[in-house]
Amino acid sequence: MARVFVTRTIPGRALEMLREAGHDPDVWPGELPPGDALPVRLEGAAAALTMVVDRIEPAVLAANRGLRIVANMAVGYDNIDPRAAAELGVWVTNTPGVLAETTADHAFALLMAAARHVALSDRDTRAGGWRTWSPTGFLGRDIHGATLGIVGLGEIGTAMARRATGFGMKLLHASRTSKPAAEHALGIERVTLAELLARCDFVSLHTPLTAETRGLIGAAELAAMKPTAILVNTARGQVVDQDALIAALRANRIGGAALDVTDPEPLPLDSPLFSFANVVITPHIASASHATRARMAEMAAANIIAVLAGREPPNPVNRPTPPRA
Repeated sequence: MARVFVTRTIPGRALEMLREAGHDPDVWPGELPPGDALPVRLEGAAAALTMVVDRIEPAVLAANRGLRIVANMAVGYDNIDPRAAAELGVWVTNTPGVLAETTADHAFALLMAAARHVALSDRDTRAGGWRTWSPTGFLGRDIHGATLGIVGLGEIGTAMARRATGFGMKLLHASRTSKPAAEHALGIERVTLAELLARCDFVSLHTPLTAETRGLIGAAELAAMKPTAILVNTARGQVVDQDALIAALRANRIGGAALDVTDPEPLPLDSPLFSFANVVITPHIASASHATRARMAEMAAANIIAVLAGREPPNPVNRPTPPRA
């Protein structure tokens, strides 16, 4: 039986799938990640089913010669260097095409929550602040008819755009390449990032974390936004210069922010971001529906089963030459 180290308790049938394939899942107990214990627990493992927060350095892969695959239960894989893994003969896989709709649901929920003070008014009501109907209480921003800018028109960005059409929103996108089919079908105009920031009432980030996108939204970009505009981030925390965001919020240079990702994660409780009434923060849960998380885990398990059977995985992000046997 091949041992598969699973870095957290996971939903769905993934563990059952591994056992049915003759493998031995070794599940890390508790909610918190293995952290410094990860290299030790990988010793003797043939596969690892990991989360995007489980950083795996090339030295760890080199030291564990029996490890054949790192299967991320995520679309992103910025926790591991796929090229370095390939050079060491280790497959890296992800779970694409399954979480776009669920993540877009949450991104749009964040947009609405920030625009209409949903979380703020809920907290105030629970604290006894609701004493009467007020004509000026919690006045927010209209979503219908507003302009939404999508930075990164991939699967999730396109799903976000589809939701926005139901609210009659005007749509702009800034992406590395044009997307003629989506642009035509959804009436999305492709513009530069600078133009998008200047024109939009809401800016929603949907880019992967790369060397080019790290710090993509910094002081200059925030200054270019409308003073009433709201920034939504369900991509990666490092896409936004968080210090610049805090400075912009303090100076009232933007209207607010809705964040499912931060830098670092979890966000320290003394972070100034928690002090702003016009900021909504959720704990990296954009893909957290029962069905989606179960499907992600099962896809990661299927990738592991394929590699340990000597086959190419369904969802590779690298190609080892040659793969470890």
